[in-house]
Amino acid sequence: MKIICVGRNYAAHIEELQSMKPKEPILFLKPETSIIHKSQPFFIPHFSSNIDYEVEVLIRINRIGKHIQPKFAYKYYQEISLGIDFTARTLQNKLKENGLPWEKAKAFDGSALIGEWISKSEYKDLNDLNFSLELNGTEVQKGNTSNMLWKINDLISYISTYFTLKIGDIIFTGTPQGVGSIKENDVILGYLEGKQAFSIKIK
Repeated sequence: MKIICVGRNYAAHIEELQSMKPKEPILFLKPETSIIHKSQPFFIPHFSSNIDYEVEVLIRINRIGKHIQPKFAYKYYQEISLGIDFTARTLQNKLKENGLPWEKAKAFDGSALIGEWISKSEYKDLNDLNFSLELNGTEVQKGNTSNMLWKINDLISYISTYFTLKIGDIIFTGTPQGVGSIKENDVILGYLEGKQAFSIKIK
């Protein structure tokens, strides 16, 4: 099982980080060891005190696929969720400045929070999903999948050009604006169409 993450998929988030708008999706991977186990907190890693939250809609692949056409991509997943791509921001910026890969800042142990999986049939339009993140009771991120630069089916098609998608693979589809830092004892809640998808405490 692998986690494929999409970077810079919301224009407002690109602007807030003062990054370049990509001409095609930016992809990076997280290993299985990045997944936070159920009911476990997020532990701030010893190598960085500057960790950002990034809330994202998730897709779980349910069949093997390669070179998937966008019009058939809907057949390759039945469930969606909400999660967090925890990012060691200072470290990431240093790596970017030196033209180096991001994995140390994005794929470290415990850097991927995965919420409860929900059947996609519960939603009328996956390209018009509202989602949000609360930090200590205050909403800090709010997004809608209609604002994605590349929509879900297009992402599945693009990703399958480079990586064979296998059963259980998870796609993080990108984060909207509003990312920010966490500190010890913070409590984070994620909502997908008004329903809580996850809750996690920071240690």
